[in-house]
Amino acid sequence: MKIEVLGAGCVKCRRLKENVQKAVAEMKLKAEVVEVKDIAKIVEYGVMMTPALAIDGNVVAEGRVLGVEEIKELLK
Repeated sequence: MKIEVLGAGCVKCRRLKENVQKAVAEMKLKAEVVEVKDIAKIVEYGVMMTPALAIDGNVVAEGRVLGVEEIKELLK
C-alpha cells in the first residue's frame, strides 16, 4: 500500500503525515507513507486544496487534516 500526503510541507501537511503514520502503526499495516511536495505532481492528481491524501493513487481527501480515526476508516 502506498499512501501519499500531497502538499508543500506546511504545518497542516506535516500534521496529516503524522496522523497517517499513527494510523498505520496502530493498525499494524505495511504501507509506504510519502510526502509529495512537487506542485506539478499534485496538480496531476487534480487536487485544488492541500493538504490532500491519496491511497494507492486515489485521492481520498483534500483541503483538511484528517484525524487518526478518519484515516483508519479509509484504510480498512
